[in-house]
Amino acid sequence: MLEFLRGRDVLVAGWGVSGRSLIEPLHDIGARPVVTDAGEKALAEAAELGLATAPGEELTLPGALGRFALVITSPGWRPDSPVLVSAVTEGIPVWGDVEFAWWVDQARLYGPVRKWLVITGTNGKTTTTQMTHAILRAAGVPSVACGNIGLPILDALRRTPGPQVLAVELSSFQLHWAPSVRPEAGVVLNVAEDHLDWHGGLDAYAAAKARALTGRVGVVGLDDPVAGALARKSRARRTVGFRIGVPADGELGVVDGKLLDRAFTKAAILAEVGDISPPGPAGVADALAAAALTRSIDVAPQFVKEGLQEHKVGPHRAAFVREVGGVEFVDDSKATNPHAARSSILAHPQVVWLAGGQLKGAHVEDLVEEVADRLVAAVLFGLDAHTIAEAMTRHAPDVPVVVLDPDDDAGMGVDAVMARAVRIAARYAGRGDTVLLAPAAASLDMFADYTHRGRSFVAAVQALDEGDIGSPQ
Repeated sequence: MLEFLRGRDVLVAGWGVSGRSLIEPLHDIGARPVVTDAGEKALAEAAELGLATAPGEELTLPGALGRFALVITSPGWRPDSPVLVSAVTEGIPVWGDVEFAWWVDQARLYGPVRKWLVITGTNGKTTTTQMTHAILRAAGVPSVACGNIGLPILDALRRTPGPQVLAVELSSFQLHWAPSVRPEAGVVLNVAEDHLDWHGGLDAYAAAKARALTGRVGVVGLDDPVAGALARKSRARRTVGFRIGVPADGELGVVDGKLLDRAFTKAAILAEVGDISPPGPAGVADALAAAALTRSIDVAPQFVKEGLQEHKVGPHRAAFVREVGGVEFVDDSKATNPHAARSSILAHPQVVWLAGGQLKGAHVEDLVEEVADRLVAAVLFGLDAHTIAEAMTRHAPDVPVVVLDPDDDAGMGVDAVMARAVRIAARYAGRGDTVLLAPAAASLDMFADYTHRGRSFVAAVQALDEGDIGSPQ
């Protein structure tokens, strides 16, 4: 499949982490990589490494792409990017880095073909990927977590000794550019409004996610209406579901506080709900998904239990920070859309909610209406704080709301703004409450990324003492 690249130029579109991972495999195949990127600094860096480069504006000229056998795009490049449109117009194939990695694996360039366990969904991908990897480790299966979680798949394939199984987190962008991938098993956790500007609508977004359901086993989250509906469209040879409730035959679920498998055996207890990190419905759903993927390749129930017991949630994913004066502080900065914030809030009975940022066109009305009875107060910040505040006025009129106006905070610095938000939230909290950072929005209007936002929250919480709790006046 890759022989057509030998001795030919291949355009690497985007000099990010995934772009860098392409270079050695292309050299190993005998292809000549040429790098393009919108940033002059990125092109200069590639040139310093001895790589050929090409500015994007030159590549859109008629016939300029004719020398390339293939274009491999970064997942962040939209289909309407000028270089990609030109490639399609000129009949040059366009692959994503995941598509290329799939064919590198199928060609056995770096050893025997691996089993791919693919994880996608609007929320919970990273936690499920980490849980899947933890279960595989407990079972003694040589494996690695890779893909959108940080380690490029190509780098994972080149490891020595090589893994037998890949726990692959894939975004909708990556799946859009990877039509050939046929995983051993793949899961769609949930599908909610996100990245609609990139895909052009919810249907196209869901269709990209559904590409995880094309292999031997497909798994869907039945409690999510859109993901559950994909079961009827699944192209997997076998499709199973999971739910936070009593499972039917062919499903995984929860009975009397225990995770139960009725899909890959008649009935097997897999773990205790109380052992799942993070706690709450979202964490349990992720655990069921990880269990389904690993059970699909015959990992024994005892190792599912051991792996889930060993797994601990990563930073900024519903992570407990500390308790002050009977109030728990939880960092879920990774809740970058309303669907993720919903799961986070529903894990706690009484919440002082810190939220705000870039909603990216997502709607918060349904979220606020559903969680209103759990909210003690809300402290809002960032670009779309007033949009959330308006939803609070309509659906939670009795809940105190504080909006931090950017004009008032001008010159403070984002960490100082977060510290102020945390102090205000602490004053509204009482014993038994949870002060929860679950922004329901992206972070880039204020912070470098969601991890910066989470670190800022944690630092502000660490600076509190018991005198900061209660008495909002």
